[in-house]
Amino acid sequence: MTNPIKMIRPVPDATFPGGGRPLVTRLLGLATGLAIASAAFAAPAPTPEPAPPPADLEWLNRVTFGVDSASLARFEKLGRKRFLDEQLSGRNDALPALIAQQVEVLDVTRLSPTAVMAETVAENQRIKAIPEGDEKQAARKALNERGNQFAYQAARVELLRAVYSPAQLKEQMTWFWLNHFSVFQYKANLRWLVGDYAEHAIRPHALGHFRDLVMATLTHPAMLEYLDNAQNANGHINENYARELMELHTLGVDAGYTQADVQQLAHILTGIGVNFADDKTPKLKPEWQALYRRAGNFEFNPARHDFSDKTLLGHAIRGAGFAEVEQAVDLIIRQPACAKFISRELATYFVADAPPPALVDRMAKTFQRTNGDIAAVLRTLFESRELTQSLGKKFKDPMQFVVASIRLAYDGRPIANTHPLVNWLNGLGEPLFGRLTPDGYALTEAAWTGTGQLSRRFDIARAIASGNAGLFDPEDGSSATTTGFPQLSSRLYYAAIEPRLSAPVREALDRANSQQEWNTFLLASPDANYR
Repeated sequence: MTNPIKMIRPVPDATFPGGGRPLVTRLLGLATGLAIASAAFAAPAPTPEPAPPPADLEWLNRVTFGVDSASLARFEKLGRKRFLDEQLSGRNDALPALIAQQVEVLDVTRLSPTAVMAETVAENQRIKAIPEGDEKQAARKALNERGNQFAYQAARVELLRAVYSPAQLKEQMTWFWLNHFSVFQYKANLRWLVGDYAEHAIRPHALGHFRDLVMATLTHPAMLEYLDNAQNANGHINENYARELMELHTLGVDAGYTQADVQQLAHILTGIGVNFADDKTPKLKPEWQALYRRAGNFEFNPARHDFSDKTLLGHAIRGAGFAEVEQAVDLIIRQPACAKFISRELATYFVADAPPPALVDRMAKTFQRTNGDIAAVLRTLFESRELTQSLGKKFKDPMQFVVASIRLAYDGRPIANTHPLVNWLNGLGEPLFGRLTPDGYALTEAAWTGTGQLSRRFDIARAIASGNAGLFDPEDGSSATTTGFPQLSSRLYYAAIEPRLSAPVREALDRANSQQEWNTFLLASPDANYR
């Protein structure tokens, strides 16, 4: 019998850079082990309400992590322009009550990071004083497990927000910037800090001004610990953060700055560090006391700062303490290279692996005209003809694939357990806060289309489709209150998914034996892997 999965072969669009679906055969060939009986499963078709045009549905699928009934209803009420206005504002971000309750009870959201770090430092000191033996090993294990739990809770919050927040563009941009300003949870004290980093350094500025975002990451202990600026002091210069701030965060590697600029920026950043002691401030000379800054665990210590005059990117910066840092950031962000670099990264994420230069140029002009207003730059992107031409052709990264699958499969139904999602992202090679190097995960298709990657995606689709993923098993170990596989042949499917499916995918769905198999075919299809 002909396997319908092998019949799904849309023709790539060679007219658009990075367009087309060259991986369709391999992706769907993973389903060949599933037997297709001659008697087809017929998914019940509810009477659909009039659906938006397929182009609007594809656009909605790009603005959000993936369409669900709530986002579709909001789009139909507001229309494209007002829906984009609302998404760019990021204000409508209240989580559904049951999800908000899950988030609010977590230690990572309800405990002060300053107090947590003070307790952690004190516990580390206590453990060091314990003689070697079982007691010391047990204490280390307990502290390690608590740190791992904090990091897991941080990932749990991000995933719940990504799946359920109505401010979908804000959540996508939070994920984008977490990747752009990447930190690694397993270095130093970062497990305790990544949740606060996401919630207070990234999310509030995800749609704001780029300068504020840079300053928020620059003054957060997670970044300062990760890229070693906490060790950067006058007489003991560490260039690591200065280099990555220019190369990865703002200007790009080909922006024309020199090694001397990196060295000068490192001297400007001296004294920017952390203080995890809950109630201790350093003893300072009287003339330095007014220059000292502390906010939570962030500290600028003038006793560690190089007050000499510097020259950065051809501009003189007089020694003045923390004011030098603000002046340097302003100077860097005003560079045309910064506008071009950030615009290209955004266009790569949202439009194409090789974004059209004309679009990048227009976005960069908006960036410069608005002093780095991220929402304004995104408006230029989302209203562009280039984005319209790219719809349906951008391969989803693992985060997009997992979140979109849950949004479609359960359509607002609250899950109780995010361990499966975390495990799936680990298996797909894109764990939250798990990138060892500071360059962040790749934004292009080639990084996510290996045979192992596609096989895992099919396994994830099948786990969700069959209802065997454990998403409704409470994390406290109590009995699940709900079970069963999702009914993907729903009103949402006929209103928002079916109109934009390719004909071969429809034919494959018509040949499914059961609802579970039908679900699997849909979630594993190329149409579900592209947006």
